[in-house]
Amino acid sequence: MILGPISLLDCLAFVIVLIPQLLYQAEFFSLLLVIVKVIPFLIFQLPYQLLHERYYTKRGTRSPFTRNATLFQALVIRCVRYAFANIPASIGRVFFSKWVAYPFFRFRLLRHGYLHCPMYYREIIRHGAKGLWIIDDPSSDPDIVIYYAHGGGFSMGSAYFYMEFLMAWATRLKENGFENPAVFALEYTLVPDAQWPTQFNETRAGYTFLRETFGDGSAAKICVSGDSAGATLILSMLLQPGHLEQDPQFQALHKPGLAILMSPWTHLVSPVNQNTPSDYLDRESLHLYAKQYAGKSSTKDEVISPGLSTGRWKQASPINGYRVVFGSEEVFAPGIHEMLKNMRANGAVVKEQEHKAGIHAWPVVNLFLGRDRKERLIGLDMMTEYILASSMASKVAKAS
Repeated sequence: MILGPISLLDCLAFVIVLIPQLLYQAEFFSLLLVIVKVIPFLIFQLPYQLLHERYYTKRGTRSPFTRNATLFQALVIRCVRYAFANIPASIGRVFFSKWVAYPFFRFRLLRHGYLHCPMYYREIIRHGAKGLWIIDDPSSDPDIVIYYAHGGGFSMGSAYFYMEFLMAWATRLKENGFENPAVFALEYTLVPDAQWPTQFNETRAGYTFLRETFGDGSAAKICVSGDSAGATLILSMLLQPGHLEQDPQFQALHKPGLAILMSPWTHLVSPVNQNTPSDYLDRESLHLYAKQYAGKSSTKDEVISPGLSTGRWKQASPINGYRVVFGSEEVFAPGIHEMLKNMRANGAVVKEQEHKAGIHAWPVVNLFLGRDRKERLIGLDMMTEYILASSMASKVAKAS
């Protein structure tokens, strides 16, 4: 199931779904204040910024992203950048909530001719973890499981917002030889409803559920993945205290097959996180969310901020190592480079794909905003190829 790119009609549908949810979920005076601030931005600042950079600025001095972006892509990214920096998370979380994302996804399906979703899905709660289970054939066991933790600064996001992206990934896995790919998208508790270590414990609980239910004695067919804050939770889980103290046989059975991480938030509060002209993230907002997430714990803890860890990487490594995908123009790029250096210094097997002029979580962004099928699927196909090139695809190779 690969739907077309986001259109203006989709944007209109999103707004129609969003408005009543904002009125229902958001605090009225906070919402009113945001509206008062947003109107001048939409009427004056946004048109001026777009016109000035795209048509009155020499190409060589434009931001790397804008040089290659369409007008629609630039418009969307500027709106997201403004929202991330200026709209409180208590309101921003409504944009990504189930009650907005799910109706929007159903509209997208209908617009592309699907009366029913082509993949089976349902919410499940197991072992203290809640998530969205997606599978091609629910009557059979999966031959690969993607364990996915969504991004959103620990304060926003939902599994339902990533539903289309994850189903598209499962579709590409099936098209490339897997018989029954599945995804478990974790629905962890958002900040400020809970703080560390709640989200960490929920991430571990979700992995335990998958390993004990579908592992067949080991976790080799589980690929752990996530973007941004979700990728951080996955890394924290892998680096958890006590992991190194387990005997080698225990480690071999409990390690996932592979880790694919998109734009991990490696250093929660650090001067290495710097705003760029291209990216839509904002350093100050990120640091605020990080402190709320850590609570009374330290953001300098090597499990909470995995990029600070100089050890454990090899011992905690999945069977086929780590794969890290990120953009050269994103806020987290310097921290990711530092983490990759620490990984290699510790002897871990890691491969990275740094997308030139790419922004935060670019495989997700590309799927929705890419100009053509090739551009939209380049990130997903790269992540699929990582799996195909690993031992996780041994059954696929034998079948072909």
